[in-house]
Amino acid sequence: MGLFSVLLIGGGVVAFLYMRDSAQNSPVALPTADPVPTTTTAPQSDPPSTTPSDPPASEPAQPTPAPSDTKSATSKRVDPGSPLTDDEFEDWDFKLGDVKLQAKKVAGWTYDSCDPVDGQGVLAKNHCLRAVQLAYSAYGGHIKAVQLVLSFPSEGAAKTAATRLASLTSDAVKWHTDRTHKSYVYGKMRSGASKKYVVITVLTADKAAKPMATYYHQYLQSDIASYFLFRDLTITS
Repeated sequence: MGLFSVLLIGGGVVAFLYMRDSAQNSPVALPTADPVPTTTTAPQSDPPSTTPSDPPASEPAQPTPAPSDTKSATSKRVDPGSPLTDDEFEDWDFKLGDVKLQAKKVAGWTYDSCDPVDGQGVLAKNHCLRAVQLAYSAYGGHIKAVQLVLSFPSEGAAKTAATRLASLTSDAVKWHTDRTHKSYVYGKMRSGASKKYVVITVLTADKAAKPMATYYHQYLQSDIASYFLFRDLTITS
């Protein structure tokens, strides 16, 4: 299986997996690099009809948000260690310097166990405790994403599960495929461990949004993974 990993802040790893969907799209073999759009701002509501010329050859650097100038994936502060719920996450409004990306949260699901999203028993084997799914839409519906966030009893269990999932195809987990495109030109899954959590982001895009797909995918995955580096910290005076 082709696999490419990049470092995530805090020592996590983002892995690219094969993505399986309907017969309209065969499993996607993932390359080691993707074209990157020439603009760093969110696309307008009317997508361009052509791909920007001469895109850079490599992906944008992994963001390392500073609390003072970054708006994170969630605006609801929760108590450290509290159970995951999809209400914890709202519309995605990411800002980091000149980078501004948005996606509307269109649905969310909360599970009191990981059984509903466990496709091959990997989550049960690593004692996954709880899961949420989040569905996002951006670029006038030309980009669609589903995120799974899984909580584990320890950082070790989360890392072990993430490593195992990275060696499998995308059917190792179950997600709401009706919230992604049935036919797409970009369809990939990124996953990685962050503290006691595993974040998985499935993103699809049609032809009009392909130039922005990699950009959205990388920042959406890394921003929410970064959020979990601090979610359960207890600050004492």
